[in-house]
Amino acid sequence: MSRHPEVLWAQRSDKLFLTVCLPDAKNVHVKPEPDGKFSFSATDLHAEPFQLEIELFGKLNPEEEKGWWKRLLKSEGKPAPYIKVDWNKWCDEDEEELSKSDAFNLEDINDISKSEATDDDGSDDEGMLYLPDLEKARDK
Repeated sequence: MSRHPEVLWAQRSDKLFLTVCLPDAKNVHVKPEPDGKFSFSATDLHAEPFQLEIELFGKLNPEEEKGWWKRLLKSEGKPAPYIKVDWNKWCDEDEEELSKSDAFNLEDINDISKSEATDDDGSDDEGMLYLPDLEKARDK
């Protein structure tokens, strides 16, 4: 009998993140299907089989399905205990809009860092790391 690996998930309006937590997996087979079915099978370091078959809430076609899903799985009940939210990758709808509107160019920050690094005010701050003023970078 196979076991279920832990699955972490997160989403954006145009992406779905699924992380199958099975370190040192061997004989890995992943099959995402356009209709929303997802299957995974592998063995762990001790040759113990792991298998997962889930039916996702929506289709896996970004051209057809954009937007936020209410949940990961098509079934409305509580998800299995091995399926968890990946809070490190999670982003709410309103947070995604804010991050897009507040985005700034990393090259601008590098330019500011270089200009501040060349300012010689005679201080003994060698080896100190100073972060640039992000307000200046955003106003450019």
